[in-house]
Amino acid sequence: MRPALLVLALTAFGALAVASVLLFILYDDDAVTTADAVVVLAGSRFRLPVGLELVERGVAPVLVISDGLDPRSPRANSLCRERAQVLCPKPDPYSTRGEARLIARLAAERGWDSIVVVSSRFHLFRARILIERCYRGRLAFVGAPTQWWRWPVAIGSEWMKLAVAGVERDC
Repeated sequence: MRPALLVLALTAFGALAVASVLLFILYDDDAVTTADAVVVLAGSRFRLPVGLELVERGVAPVLVISDGLDPRSPRANSLCRERAQVLCPKPDPYSTRGEARLIARLAAERGWDSIVVVSSRFHLFRARILIERCYRGRLAFVGAPTQWWRWPVAIGSEWMKLAVAGVERDC
């Protein structure tokens, strides 16, 4: 490989690595005060405890668990069946875009002006882009922890999904 190409490749790799760290690992939580609802996006089991803690702390009276009746989520299942202020809709389509549409629909139906969204930290940047396309109220995003060994696959996947989100510009 020619030295100039090697330098270019290393520079591109370095830029990608820095961007990955900033967008998917160090992406910071928003300041959270109060909201009408806390929405936990479907996915990692580490998200629900964060959302539940926010509701128990008094941030919002309503907890929305995306696909909370999934049989693989026993804790979410029990919350969905036992608590009046817990909603457990399944997004359609089953994706972050579907969850963005679900959030907008629930907010319109219930008159919500502010929502706190909980997802894995690596997912916050893209989730914000998609949800802001559908919902115009006040949003705050809070990251749930991710196991360290999941980072490489999660970041690679987020780059690909971010590219798709950049092409598909509608809600």
